[in-house]
Parts: sequence; structure tokens; C-alpha cells
Amino acid sequence: MSTYTTTPGRTGSSLARRIGYAIAGAVNAALLYAANVWPGWHVLPFLSADTVLVLGLVNVSLIVGIIVNAVYLVVDQPAVKAAGDLVTLGIGLAVLLRLWQVFPFDFGDSVFDWTLLLRIVFGVAIAGTVIGLVVQIVVLIRRLLGFPGPV
Repeated sequence: MSTYTTTPGRTGSSLARRIGYAIAGAVNAALLYAANVWPGWHVLPFLSADTVLVLGLVNVSLIVGIIVNAVYLVVDQPAVKAAGDLVTLGIGLAVLLRLWQVFPFDFGDSVFDWTLLLRIVFGVAIAGTVIGLVVQIVVLIRRLLGFPGPV
């Protein structure tokens, strides 16, 4: 007997996906704790005092990630996954745009141009997230209309 689902387009077992959701939720919870309680964001020498201007949105992103992964644990359905991924991508884009705007990083007199590197990384991440949002909108619409396909 196979442990794989018979839903067209889905790969891996339901158990494997659910373990992944649990791990993702736990990682988000650990990051939320690490940034806000111990050791806290302020111990990182490259973060400036402006970090408080983005921390609220980062916290929202982590909390939504925990909630969405908890929902996936209970309801492992393609349409629910597509909707949850759309929500997390949207919030992730808001975080990236706020990080770009505030840029709460201070690399001092480093000989390497970390600011340029981070701007490039954020630019690529923003572009990729916008593409991901478009893809997830199409996936969600297809799922709601009953079309099979990968999750």
C-alpha cells in the first residue's frame, strides 16, 4: 500500500507535508521568540535602532506564518494551501517593501559594500515575491474552479 495521495498533481505523502507544516510553524515561532524575547533583535550589531520601525510587520508575518501552517496541519487541501500561500506572500511582500524603505541596517566602516548587496538581494526578493503572488493567484483560481495541478 502506497503512502502517497491519489490527488492528481500532489507529490509526497500527507504525513510528510504535515511534518513540513509543523516544522515551518515551529521555525516561525522560534524566530518570533528570538527576535522579541531572547536574545532579541538588538544583540545583532548590524541592526540599527530603526529596526523597531519594521519589527511589528515582521512579527505579523511570523504570526501569520504560524497560523497558516497550523491551518495546513488541520486542513491539507490544495485550495486552502493556495489561499494561505497567497496571504503569506502578500505579507512577505509588505515586509520586504518596508525593509527596503526603512533599511534598518548599519554596517559601519566595513570594507565590503553590504548595503549594496542587501539592496540587490531585497530587489530580487521583491521581484520574486511579485511573481509568486501572480502564480498563487492563478493557482488559487484554478483550484477554486476545480482544475487539478501541483500545489
